[in-house]
Amino acid sequence: MKKRPNILFLMSDEHRADVAGYEGNAIVRTPFLDELAARGTAFSHAYTPSPICIPGRQSMMAGQFPRHCGCEVYGEDLAPGHMTFSRRLSQYGYQTVACGKLHHYGPDQMQGWIERIGNDTKVAPSFIPHRSMEDFEKLHRPMNKWSDAKEIQRAGIGKGPVVEKDEYTVQGAIQFINHYFNSPYYDREQDAPLLLKVSLVQPHYPYLTSEEKFNYYLNRVQPYLSEKPSEHPFLAERQVVPGADASEREIRRATAAYYGMVETVDDMYRRVVSALEHAGQSMDDWVIIYTSDHGEMLGEHGIWEKQKFYEGSVRVPLLIALPGQSGQRKVVDENVNLCDLFATLCDITDIPMPDDLDSRSLLPLMHGEEDGDWDNESVSQFGGRNLMIKRDELKYQYYGPHMPEVLFDLAEDPGELENVIEHRRYAERVAEFRRRRKELRFGL
Repeated sequence: MKKRPNILFLMSDEHRADVAGYEGNAIVRTPFLDELAARGTAFSHAYTPSPICIPGRQSMMAGQFPRHCGCEVYGEDLAPGHMTFSRRLSQYGYQTVACGKLHHYGPDQMQGWIERIGNDTKVAPSFIPHRSMEDFEKLHRPMNKWSDAKEIQRAGIGKGPVVEKDEYTVQGAIQFINHYFNSPYYDREQDAPLLLKVSLVQPHYPYLTSEEKFNYYLNRVQPYLSEKPSEHPFLAERQVVPGADASEREIRRATAAYYGMVETVDDMYRRVVSALEHAGQSMDDWVIIYTSDHGEMLGEHGIWEKQKFYEGSVRVPLLIALPGQSGQRKVVDENVNLCDLFATLCDITDIPMPDDLDSRSLLPLMHGEEDGDWDNESVSQFGGRNLMIKRDELKYQYYGPHMPEVLFDLAEDPGELENVIEHRRYAERVAEFRRRRKELRFGL
């Protein structure tokens, strides 16, 4: 049997897809990601299965949409023993090691990983069996976050808690690499293939970065300052009005800090790859994947953070470099989903894929073998009630029976400004979307 490749899976949190050099952003400095895109495949229309941390991450790991894997809202988790791609690869001999953020809150903190490194292992109180509700209600205090406006007002120069967590993760990853590949004290050779995930929290708020990066970006970034909010009840939530909720200068500072955090992510992943190369690994022999769990609105449409089906929130960066692909840059424009990574990893490693997944291998797209046969759809869900279906250039959104549906035609309206759900020219396509919505068990 052909030796299965080592896999380096890099993941950030809240990385807006267009804040990257390889996406044409001339301001942000992302040399590592740009080099990865130059040697691999960039997916220009990759979407998260849910534009919020926990459901997005767990759906990706399970290869199933949130409603199908039972993780639809923040705070839920996959059931113990649920099939994930880490569990599947470990069943076939892979050493599966995760460094950093996985965001499991339930009792199965491994979810198929053989080893975990970092400070993200934590069971939420809601999963503690037989807990005394009287004592919990009396003693437990929820960790309430700041408002979006206060996050912006406090942005700037500093070393926030997410930076500390990421430094811990990277140091742990480097120590693992040195031990795994060199083992200087026992001189053990490693024959098993490795799936190494290094998962950072940045560029998730609070928006804080180093003085050097902040000063570099402050007068270069182009913050969203003149955005007209949507009239839709849900799409208009979480507005931060420039000049009222936060000053234009504060919004510029927050944008600069966010850009600096993206650059820090790039720096940290360079360190991980340098450690592998120092240990004698040729990265041309590895599968390297980079993505993020969701995006960041960053003030576009007057909105910050995520949760929305706007491109800034629901579209994610996705890069995949295969062994021997060096110097063969490719851009895939079809609609894909993070759920597709499960089937892709099985395809790459020649491991049988489990049944009942919402996952499609991306290899045919990477090799140019689809010839128009790709099912050009991507699905995202939020909060157990909201649904997005993107097919070709049309993006349909459903918000339950008491809110209007939304349809954007990104070919004619890339800024997502006009809801064309009532336009007669789209009537047939809207009917198709509604049929598909019912297949996904929304609005039956």
